[in-house]
Amino acid sequence: MSDYAVVNPATGETIKEYPTISDDALREAIARADAAYKSWSHSSTVAERAALIRKVGDLHKERASELGQIIAREMGKPIGEAVGEADFAGDIYHFYADNAEELMADEPIKLLGGDGTAVIRRSTYGTVLGIMPWNYPYYQVARFAGPNLIIGNPVLLKHAPQCPESAEAMQGIFDEAGFPAGTYENIYATNEQIEWVIGDPRVHGVSVTGSERAGAAVAEIAGRNLKKVVLELGGSDPFIVLATDDVGAVAEQAAAARFENAGQACNAAKRFIVKDEYYDEFVAKLKDQIGGIKKGDPASEDTTLGPLSSKVAADRLEDQIKRAIDGGAEVVVGGGRDGNYFEPTILAGIEQGSDASQEEFFGPIAQVYKVGSEEEALSLANDTQFGLGSYVITNDSEQAERVANAIEAGMVYVNIVGADAPELPFGGFKRSGFGRELGRFGADEFVNKKLIRVG
Repeated sequence: MSDYAVVNPATGETIKEYPTISDDALREAIARADAAYKSWSHSSTVAERAALIRKVGDLHKERASELGQIIAREMGKPIGEAVGEADFAGDIYHFYADNAEELMADEPIKLLGGDGTAVIRRSTYGTVLGIMPWNYPYYQVARFAGPNLIIGNPVLLKHAPQCPESAEAMQGIFDEAGFPAGTYENIYATNEQIEWVIGDPRVHGVSVTGSERAGAAVAEIAGRNLKKVVLELGGSDPFIVLATDDVGAVAEQAAAARFENAGQACNAAKRFIVKDEYYDEFVAKLKDQIGGIKKGDPASEDTTLGPLSSKVAADRLEDQIKRAIDGGAEVVVGGGRDGNYFEPTILAGIEQGSDASQEEFFGPIAQVYKVGSEEEALSLANDTQFGLGSYVITNDSEQAERVANAIEAGMVYVNIVGADAPELPFGGFKRSGFGRELGRFGADEFVNKKLIRVG
């Protein structure tokens, strides 16, 4: 079977295969991107590029239903979530279109001495390579391609091997929006080809969203070739419950933060760290929430839980659950597997520092921990190699500020879930990667911040 294929994870059926790109065709794609950099990137205005990006956003919104159906069969996302993702991608493109001029505006520097002026002028960086994951096929591309095309950076886009149809659909959208040849190039490339693409002097940077292993491999190649890299990697985000008047509402938030997209999100809440006085009720209420989740065909409007994205992903998660149980974890509810579907599961009794407490469970698995104090909660929350997102639930504003400051994460959400927005920067630190996407910070990664000092 080809590296690139649509394999419906709900049924195991191979729907369509796509040939990988030949070395010659890949070199031609790089050449087109380089030609676009030397011409379009410098001759087009920010306003002209913004108009093209706006059309891309319009087309995502107009075709959200069609686009949603594609990823429902590619990676098993329930159709309601899939359509919502395509629509949200449109919002991201619109954000960069609306704010392009401000994001690319000159930034004056106040001189401490001497005459004249100094300014930072943002300008095109060059062709950039994006290596995208399967879990959010449209959203991930939007947050990479949107700002880079506003800047004037031609994009080479390598999507996940299981997302060739959505990749093809996006290429069609960029073409229809009027982007010239070479400005957005979808490439069905192998990992071996990507290694020499990164090394090509015409490629100026690379952004990866994926696993730690993939990020480390790409960063090592980029480092050898002195290329800038942005890494958005895994997470084991804590959801800390410290003080509340409504445990049921918190459990509802917890379910939303964990089980959307069958739990296949790097920034999903994964470890629920609950103050002892709320623990038993929280677990009971979370079980109630799980009871309302409906497994089914991703194409059905009634489905709220789809399959994991592939058999490989399901096998990996099954192994993690087994090892956690062997290590002393208790299955409070769920734990079963049917093909690539997993029951929403609560695991308790996981020891701090154990393998299960340190790994990212990429599926509908919630770990619950009981703690006796704020200090114990923070110690447990920060006892991880990851540092992506986090959630804090408390009705004490001083505690909220204190805990948010102490959490070792790139993002902290206090008393709110599902609050991602185009203007909010996304990213982490520690082994969750480095760099930011979305918002103004997403437009400041692959841009030449040129100092112009005039005497």
